[in-house]
Amino acid sequence: MIMKDILFTVKQQKREIRYALACLLIAIGINVYAIISYDTEWKELYTQWFTVFFLAVFLYCVTALFRYIFGLIFKGRKK
Repeated sequence: MIMKDILFTVKQQKREIRYALACLLIAIGINVYAIISYDTEWKELYTQWFTVFFLAVFLYCVTALFRYIFGLIFKGRKK
């Protein structure tokens, strides 16, 4: 069995980078909200970077899953 190469166009790469950055900004926003809500020190903004990073990765994976599912649904409707 021959494996096919997966190729991403520049347009697709830019779109995925935008999704990843949006997820990172959302995770940072959640961190800022938590700092304000719990009235903690602002140093947690940079000391909790690993938590924010993993939250961003989780958000990206969830959005990728939903984008994949919706892509299958709408691709099936076009046929």
